[in-house]
Amino acid sequence: MKGRVKHLPRIKKTQQLAYELKIKEAMNKKVLTLNPEHTMLDVKKILKNRRISGIPIVKSRKLVGIISIEDLIHCLSTGLMDEKIKNVMTKKVVGLFSDEPLIHAINKFDRYDFGRFPILDRDSRKLVGIITKKDIIQCLLRNLEFHYHAEERKKNRRYRGADLFKNVHSDWTTLTLKYHVKGGDFKKAGERSDQLKQNLLKLGYSDEHIRRLIIAVLEAEMNLAIFTPGGDIIAQMEQGKITVKVIDHGPGIQDIELAMQPGYSTAPDFIRELGFGAGMGLPNIKNCTDEMKLESVVGKGTNLEFSIYN
Repeated sequence: MKGRVKHLPRIKKTQQLAYELKIKEAMNKKVLTLNPEHTMLDVKKILKNRRISGIPIVKSRKLVGIISIEDLIHCLSTGLMDEKIKNVMTKKVVGLFSDEPLIHAINKFDRYDFGRFPILDRDSRKLVGIITKKDIIQCLLRNLEFHYHAEERKKNRRYRGADLFKNVHSDWTTLTLKYHVKGGDFKKAGERSDQLKQNLLKLGYSDEHIRRLIIAVLEAEMNLAIFTPGGDIIAQMEQGKITVKVIDHGPGIQDIELAMQPGYSTAPDFIRELGFGAGMGLPNIKNCTDEMKLESVVGKGTNLEFSIYN
């Protein structure tokens, strides 16, 4: 599990933004919907006029189904255009929550051959938006432009705190930042990672190092929120290296080798229904860092440590 990786993939700004941005920042809030009592003739008219491929079906603002252009084609070919939507629509809808990271939407587009996903409010479960691949691209482009101009303004003003270690004479100089993450608090998951990112920016670390580290820390923070009652993220900066330790006293990992396989997840059904537990956390951490060490004892907790060199 440990060993320096010599040729790491370059982490792009868009990848970092995909982890940091929320779906609500990309989704379209103006959603065209229909009632289950409407007919397929209504669907035909709307799909033709609006040039869209699907419509969420709601009742009292609650999502109860979705109708697609494939459903319309079926009704056209079988003479069922007078049929009510409720008898044709797909009732088991794959959706997303507005407070999920944008990367979750990207992963679902990769997993499913859908043109759009309905977006729900986590608390009320009411429909609050819809997202397409185009929405994601436009959101990323907007934020890339914003961050570009922000970085240009900061270039001449950035304090080069990363050089602090070169100017302090000692056998070993470190700067340690500690953050506590509360388990089960999904709405705040990501806040600690953002605080660490802001501090690293102030200290003058390069964008490439920050991107790699923060993606790894975001994955670790999400794991703390999902699988444990809480834990600590401890970032230790020294000359040429940043090390992050993630410590919890949760249930532990039964099979570390299996947990490192992409797509494997022990998240219970209710966690998956909340939009989490995709099984990419640990593999992503390993891919983004130079070193990674994972130790876990079932029933006692897990110690995760990873480092990047600068």
